[in-house]
Amino acid sequence: MKSFGENLKQLRIANKLSQKEFAVKIDTTQQRVSEWECNKIEPTLSNIIKIINVLGVSFEDLIE
Repeated sequence: MKSFGENLKQLRIANKLSQKEFAVKIDTTQQRVSEWECNKIEPTLSNIIKIINVLGVSFEDLIE
């Protein structure tokens, strides 16, 4: 089973977004996106909702 960070990175890349581009779309920093993808920290619920909306995926797609 992949981690949240691995799923996020895979989905971001599938959407052809750099960390910087993705960060701008969800109103955060590139460093924060990197920390999520490296599983250093977890995003807040409000950020998870932004991630789901930008990537066009379900919550289940993101966490499974």
